[in-house]
Amino acid sequence: MALLEINNLEKSFDRPAVRDISLTLEKGRILCLLGPSGCGKTTLLRLIAGLEAPDRGNILFEGRDVTRKPVHLRQFGMMFQEFALFPHKNVFDNVAFGLQMLDLDAAQIEKRTTAMLDLTGLADLSQRSVSEISGGERQRVALARSLAPEPRLLMLDEPLGSLDRALRERLLVEIRTILKELMMTAIFVTHDQSEAFSVGDDIVVMNQGRVVQTDTPEALYMHPRSVFVARFLGFKNLLPGTVTKAGGIETALGTFYIAKAGVPGGKQVTLLLRPESARLAEGREPDIRSGIIAGRVAGRLFVGQGFRVRVAVEGNLELTFDLPNLQPPPPLEGEIVLQISAEMMTVIP
Repeated sequence: MALLEINNLEKSFDRPAVRDISLTLEKGRILCLLGPSGCGKTTLLRLIAGLEAPDRGNILFEGRDVTRKPVHLRQFGMMFQEFALFPHKNVFDNVAFGLQMLDLDAAQIEKRTTAMLDLTGLADLSQRSVSEISGGERQRVALARSLAPEPRLLMLDEPLGSLDRALRERLLVEIRTILKELMMTAIFVTHDQSEAFSVGDDIVVMNQGRVVQTDTPEALYMHPRSVFVARFLGFKNLLPGTVTKAGGIETALGTFYIAKAGVPGGKQVTLLLRPESARLAEGREPDIRSGIIAGRVAGRLFVGQGFRVRVAVEGNLELTFDLPNLQPPPPLEGEIVLQISAEMMTVIP
C-alpha cells in the first residue's frame, strides 16, 4: 500500500489550478513535482499539506482519509524558499523552535536538535545568529528545523530558488543524502529539471493543472511522452514526421531508421534527436538511412566539456548538438557532416 494516495483531486480559484490529479508515493521515496510557473504544483502541495481544501477528490495517508484533517494533526513538515527563520534567534534555537511546540521536555529537545545540527553540518554554528551565516547555511538551518520534529512527510517548495547555481548544485547533493539517510518520504517542488533529476526518485511533470507524465528521472529523460515534456526538458531537435510501412520516420530531412519506432505505419509523430546523439563524421557521404546528415555550421560555442554546435540543415531547420572534446573540434563555419546515433533517437507519439 502506498504511503500517500491522491485521488481525482481538483481545485479552482479564478481558474482551475489542479485538474483531476491522481498519484501515489511510496514510503522512503522522494517525489519531485516539476513544471513551469503557474502549472499548479504549489497548489497541489498546499492541498496535500492541508493549507487549502480541495473542491473534489481525496487524500489518503497510510490508508486513512486526511482530506479534511487540520494541518497540525497531519504531522507533515514544510520547507519554503524564503527559509522563514527568526533573525533574533541563533541557529540552535531556530532548529529547536518546532520541537518546542511538541510535548517534549528540555532534554529531548536538546538531544534531537543537536542530532539535526550534526546531520546537516551545523554543529559548529549552533550559537551563531542566523543573520551572520551564509545563504547556504541558512538553507541547511531551515532543512534541519523541518526535519527535527520527525515529520511523516516532508514537503519542500522551491527550497533552493533564491540561491546561486553553484550553491544550489552542492545543496542538492546534501539534501538528497540527508533525506535518504533518514529514510524520509518527501515531495520536492521545482521548475528546474536539473534539480528534479538530481533529487527525485520519481518525477511528476505538470502543465496547466494536470499531470502529463510520471516517471523515474532516467525514463523521463530517455522517453518524454509529449512534445510539451520534451521542450520543457530543454530538447530543441524535434522533427515532425510520419511512420512509414517499413518502420522508418519520414521527416523534412529524409527518412530516419531507428531500432524500435513502436508506432504503427502512417501515424504522425515527432522525432527527438538528443543533443548528445551526434558525432563528427568527416569524410563520409551523407546518408539519412544510416543517420548521417550534412549541414552548415550556424554557430559554435565552447562549453567546457565540449562544443555546442548549431547546424543549419534542409527545410530551413536548425539543430543543436553537443559534441565532446574526445574528437577533433568541429569547424567554426562551413559544411559539417554528423553521425546521429539511432539509439539516441526517440519517437514521440
